[in-house]
Amino acid sequence: MPNYSYLKDDIVNTIENDSTEFASQVPVFIQRAEDRIMKELDDVALDTYTTITLSASNPVVSLPDGALVVRNVNFTTNASVVVPLLQRTYEYAIDYWNKPTSVGTPRYYARKTNTQIYIVPTPTSTLTGEVQYTKQPLALSSATGTSATTSNYFSENCYNALFNACMIEANYFIKDFQVVQSWEAKYKNSIDGLRNQARRTRRDDMETPTSPAGGPTPVIQGAN
Repeated sequence: MPNYSYLKDDIVNTIENDSTEFASQVPVFIQRAEDRIMKELDDVALDTYTTITLSASNPVVSLPDGALVVRNVNFTTNASVVVPLLQRTYEYAIDYWNKPTSVGTPRYYARKTNTQIYIVPTPTSTLTGEVQYTKQPLALSSATGTSATTSNYFSENCYNALFNACMIEANYFIKDFQVVQSWEAKYKNSIDGLRNQARRTRRDDMETPTSPAGGPTPVIQGAN
């Protein structure tokens, strides 16, 4: 299974540059490549579920650390019924429920900030909920020990895209601009394949919901 060391050697051997200066930049190439894939790949395999609390008389809920994309939010009633909330824009939410001190049964959620979502109507009582969100895997590292991340989702499942993205960064660094476009094309091909696979997975999930929230909730802007 490809890991950090394998990827690093692959980059150095392909570029055929074993200088100390180049080697010192390889971790930067890898980090940038991971960040790029995370931005461009919408894969539910990177999703996780975490319990949240919807506090009484408070429309603001803090998100788990590292939450990038919020896919679903739900809450459980006193009768143990799981109720999915519908996603809206923040502007829609504050317009729909313009008196946050008024309370009711939550119906919508919106992303308020990078670390918060906004629930409307404001909950009447404290409720237990769950959020499905995308979180970036721990970055690859050359460190050793039990806490080291020598492999992650990208190296294990997206190696071609990861390697191609690293090669783009590496060739920019050595100023070999003529081959950058070739690596960009290879990267595009690999990331497109991963996107298609992710879309198929999402489609299957929507046909057969596995989430306690009932599967992905579509974003409907400005709907009632």
